[in-house]
Amino acid sequence: MVGLETDIMALGILCSGIVGASLGLLLGFLTISLRVNQIVVGLAITIFAHGACSFLYRVIFGNQFPMLFGAGVTTPIPHLSKIPILGEGVFNQHWMVYVALFVLVPILYFVLFKTSLGLRIRAAGETPWAADASGVNVFRVRYFSVVVGGILAGLGGGFLAVGDLAFFLPDMIQGRGFIAIVVVMLGRWNPVKVLLGSLLFGFALCLTSALQVIGIQISPDFILMLPYMVVILALLLARATSLPAALCIPYERGER
Repeated sequence: MVGLETDIMALGILCSGIVGASLGLLLGFLTISLRVNQIVVGLAITIFAHGACSFLYRVIFGNQFPMLFGAGVTTPIPHLSKIPILGEGVFNQHWMVYVALFVLVPILYFVLFKTSLGLRIRAAGETPWAADASGVNVFRVRYFSVVVGGILAGLGGGFLAVGDLAFFLPDMIQGRGFIAIVVVMLGRWNPVKVLLGSLLFGFALCLTSALQVIGIQISPDFILMLPYMVVILALLLARATSLPAALCIPYERGER
C-alpha cells in the first residue's frame, strides 16, 4: 500500500521490514518475556497476519486489483548477464536479489561464525545457561535475533509483492514460509547452506513452470506439489535433524 500510494518502491519494501520487525518484537515479547510456547505463538501470529492482510485488502481495495507500475524491474550486470545459459538467469535480477546473494549472505555468515556477537547468538540458542554464566544477556540477544529475523522475513514478503510480482493478493505466499523453515533445517542454520537450499527450491519452482510450458502431460496438481516434494526429499536425504538444544525452550535465569 505504501509503495502504491507514494510510487516509491524502496519505501514500500522498507515498510515491509518495519512490519516484520513489529511482529518479531511481538513474538519475542510473548515467548521470551511471557514464556509462552514458541510454536503456538508462531502459528497464532501467522494466522493473525494472514487474516489481517485479507481483511485490510478487502477494506482498502475492495474488488480492485491495483498494480505497482515500475516494480519488478531487473538490473542486468554488464558482461556477466551475457554469459550463455546462466548469465540471463543469474545476473539479470532485481537489485534486492543481488543484495541478498552478495551482501546479506556473506555478512550473516561472518557475523554468526566469525564474531563474538555470532557466538553469543549461537550460545543463546544452544546453551543459554552457559552464556548467562559468562555474562551474556540471553534475553537481550534473543530479542535482537528475533527482531532481525522478523525484518528479514518482512523484506522477503515485501520483495515478493513490491519487487517481483508488482501486486499483492492474499495467500500469495502459498506456504513458502513453512518451506523456509525446512530450508533452514536443511542448511543446518548456516547462511551459505541455506542459500543453496533456497536455490534448490527455486530450481524446482522453475522446473514446474518449464514442464507446463513444454506441455508434458502431467497432472497440474502434481506439478504444483513438485517443489515441496523436492525440498522434503532433500531434507530426508541430508538427515538435517540436529536442532539447537534450546530451540522453543523458554529460558529462566538459574535454570539448566
